[in-house]
Amino acid sequence: MNPATLFQISYGLYVLTAKEGEKDNACIINTVMQVTDIPKRLVIAVNKSNLTHDMIQKSGLFNLSVLDQSVSFEVFEHFGFQSGRETDKFQDAKDCKRSKNGLYYLTKGSCAYISASVVSETDLGTHTLFLADILDGEIVSEKPAVTYTYYQEKIKPKPKKEEKTGYRCVICGYIYEGDELPPDFICPICKHGVDDFEKI
Repeated sequence: MNPATLFQISYGLYVLTAKEGEKDNACIINTVMQVTDIPKRLVIAVNKSNLTHDMIQKSGLFNLSVLDQSVSFEVFEHFGFQSGRETDKFQDAKDCKRSKNGLYYLTKGSCAYISASVVSETDLGTHTLFLADILDGEIVSEKPAVTYTYYQEKIKPKPKKEEKTGYRCVICGYIYEGDELPPDFICPICKHGVDDFEKI
C-alpha cells in the first residue's frame, strides 16, 4: 500500500461499505482519522441508525472509498448520509469493484480506497467509534479529495432563494433543511448539537 493513501484519506467525504452474508450496504461518512503508522490504524465514527453500522459490528470489516472532486451529486443521493435498511445500494454495481476482503469500493468518483478490520469499538451514544487495522489500500486517481465545503459549494444543487429555510451549523457549515430543528439533533458532520445551529 502506498503511504500517500493514508495522507489522502485525511481529508474529505467517504463512502463506507460493509457486508453481511450476501447483502452489501453503504453510507457516506466524514469522520476518518489515521491514529498510528505502526501498525497502520485508523478510526471512523458511524451513526448507529445506519445498517452499515450493524454490518461492521457483525463482520468486523469495512472499506472506505475517498470521494474526489469529479464525483456527481447522484452518488450522494444514492448512498446518502444514512444507509437504508430496505434498499440494495449495490443493485447496479457497475462503478464498483471488490477489494481483497470481498467488499465493494467505488472506481468512479473516488481517488483512493482503504480496506480495514476492526480492532475495537467505543460507544459514543448516537455513534460508535471503530478503531481498525488497515489491510489494504490504493490511490486510484490523482484527483483531489472532496471536502464537505466543496460538496456544499460545488456539488450539492442550490435551493431557490425563496425556498431556502432551515438551520446552519456555525461550526462546520452543515445545513439542516426544515422548518424546525429537532431538539436532540446532532450535526452529521461535526457532531455538535442544536446549540451550535443558527436559523437561516
